[in-house]
Amino acid sequence: MLLDIRDGEFLVKLSRAAVEEYLKSGIKISPPENTPPELFEKRGVFVTLKTYPKGELRGCIGYPEPIMPLVLATIDAAISAAVRDPRFYPVRLEELPNITFEVTVLTPPEPIEVPPEELPRAIKVGRDGLIVRCGYASGLLLPQVPVEWGWNEEEFLSQTCLKAGLPPNCWLDPRCQFYKFQGQIFTETEPYGEVIEEKST
Repeated sequence: MLLDIRDGEFLVKLSRAAVEEYLKSGIKISPPENTPPELFEKRGVFVTLKTYPKGELRGCIGYPEPIMPLVLATIDAAISAAVRDPRFYPVRLEELPNITFEVTVLTPPEPIEVPPEELPRAIKVGRDGLIVRCGYASGLLLPQVPVEWGWNEEEFLSQTCLKAGLPPNCWLDPRCQFYKFQGQIFTETEPYGEVIEEKST
């Protein structure tokens, strides 16, 4: 189910409020009383923090699978993106005026059932996100990532392999399973600013 911009705005503001409160008090907020009922449906979600105005990644964590209500997953993912992303030192409270929040709500991942050499034709940059699972290794890239980096479909597959700690040509290995998903992306135009939905290319 697609969300409207009011739902997206609610989730982005909620993610910022969750991080702000956690950094101030160490307390994880509960869903507000005015949470729209559709946001209690189970959905996958990722929260991305970027520096402003440079737009450099500052943290990104989420839930690929719809394992909990969207509003709860958003709160959890926002706090984790701020303080538990192992690639970065934890966000400090005084950084928040220079960080934008982005929430990507996911469709359930679908296995891509084609021979490995046909994978590039089975996906579309700008529409699909990718997950690879190969043995104990797994990696995920959101739909907006290849667009931001200017990758084609083969590069997108290779970078998903690398994200999982696998060789870049792992997508040609029939033992590796790929999944695709789509995402609705809601983001602040500036810290504490207007929330917009970023459309797929």
